Amino acid sequence: MLFYNDPFRDFDSFFSRPVTRSNGHLGMPMDAYRRGDDVWVHVDLPGVSPDSLDINVERDVLTIDAERNWQHEDGDRAYLSERPRGTFSRQVHLGEGLDAEAIEANFSDGVLTLRIPVAEKAKPRKITITPGMTPAIEVETVS
Repeated sequence: MLFYNDPFRDFDSFFSRPVTRSNGHLGMPMDAYRRGDDVWVHVDLPGVSPDSLDINVERDVLTIDAERNWQHEDGDRAYLSERPRGTFSRQVHLGEGLDAEAIEANFSDGVLTLRIPVAEKAKPRKITITPGMTPAIEVETVS
């Protein structure tokens, strides 16, 4: 069976399925795109400590967990509470087109950046044609 191999095919359900919402905003907004032989994912996590991040891959499912907390002190009187806090989680199926063993992560200025290389087997390759090969199927003509 032949099918079009698109490493983004499973991202649609990933991006439309937030685990945590607060005031109608996604807890982990992100962008994903392919540049050359890599898929780049940027996740906005302002106010999240790098120590609270947990990123893992199991069976080609990438899971990102983060926690953002802010504790009221005694006597505080809140006027607004719009910033999402608590535990956030996102998952995506990477598929066979991406190399889950070679993912790199960086966290800077509240943005988690993941570089996911495209697997070698998913990259296009040139098939050479050898002239004069005997056909694998012989056709017999009936008169």
